[in-house]
Amino acid sequence: MPHQVLEPVRPEVSPVAGRIGAVVTRVRLSGDLPERVVAELGRALLRHRVLFFRDQHHLDAAGQARFARRLGEPAACCGHGRADAWHTDGTFAERPPKAMLMRAIEVPRHGGDTVWANTAAAYEDLPAELRELADRLWVLHGHGDARAEHPLVRVHPETGERAILLGGFARSIVGLSSRADSGALIRLFQEHVTRLENTVRWRWAPGDVAVCDNRATQHRVVQDFGGRPRLLWRVAVGGDVPVPVPVDGRSGAARPPAAGG
Repeated sequence: MPHQVLEPVRPEVSPVAGRIGAVVTRVRLSGDLPERVVAELGRALLRHRVLFFRDQHHLDAAGQARFARRLGEPAACCGHGRADAWHTDGTFAERPPKAMLMRAIEVPRHGGDTVWANTAAAYEDLPAELRELADRLWVLHGHGDARAEHPLVRVHPETGERAILLGGFARSIVGLSSRADSGALIRLFQEHVTRLENTVRWRWAPGDVAVCDNRATQHRVVQDFGGRPRLLWRVAVGGDVPVPVPVDGRSGAARPPAAGG
């Protein structure tokens, strides 16, 4: 009887919501995954922005870090500030993380979900006049003593899509002297990001792992669990300097001078 070559099991990817999020099954996450599987997961992450894996109870901190290294170079995990405010991780750094991996260790019996938003879909939904304005704006982000200026719209380095770069670390529009005007613009664009159509909500169970593309998402915890325990272990994958949208034939939108400068 001839030897039968079995086809390797492929990950199964099932969308959760219309614009963001997918559950991946038939994968046991580890640093030893075949390159083919890692590549498939990478493509799924670019398409769905955040991937969810159930029942990864075998992972510990070291195993989670080894799997993260298959996605890129590890990076220092940036502080949240208030995790119950919408944010993209590490926007106060020159190079925000490329991806974030969260592993549920202990979760409340009820509540404590995390919600993600698709910032590329939010940009696509903007009226043309607002897109043209957004393409030219720069934003100061800050957390503690850390500060960084980034374009309000970044070009995704792998897909070429445009995504809104804001969130809870955004402090002001560069070049605007009026705090009221600056805050109004930030709220305007931020509200487009967090429209329900752009979001997915995940109910955690111990052993769950979520991997999100930090270059095209925001997220926040739903603070509805009081003092009950909620422990998620996070690992960051290093990213790059956000690239602005080309404007008027230039390689990127020019950074405006600081107010009063």
